[in-house]
This record gives sequence, C-alpha cells and structure tokens, in this order.
Amino acid sequence: MKAYEFAGEVTAEGQLKLPSSARSQLAGHPQRVRVIVLVEEVAEAEAAATWQPLATEQFLAGYSPEDAIYDSL
Repeated sequence: MKAYEFAGEVTAEGQLKLPSSARSQLAGHPQRVRVIVLVEEVAEAEAAATWQPLATEQFLAGYSPEDAIYDSL
C-alpha cells in the first residue's frame, strides 16, 4: 500500500475536497483507499505557537560562547 500526504478541506456538506496534485496522483482506474483524517485542534495549535519559541529559547540558553567551537567542525 502506498501513502500520500496532503492537506485537504472538508466542505460544509461533509465532503473531502482534494487538492489537484492529489487528484492527479490518484486518477486513473478505480481503486480502494484507506482514509485517515487528522484535524488540528485550535487549542493544540495555540499551545504549539506559545511553547515552541519558549522551548527554543531554553534549549539555546544551555550553550555558552565556548561551545561555538563545535559549530565549525
């Protein structure tokens, strides 16, 4: 089984709208598919936007100027 990943949209009627690139990959003859729908929750997206910069800042705070020597290896 092959896997294709792409962003899509669910219409107000509940239909899955595929981008043209996905339609061209799946076009041809009728075939059976397995569909997995992942929906990003608003709270999840907001949390990621909030925590990502803080995590990066804390990660980089662990380095001292002496560690810069390893950047040139």
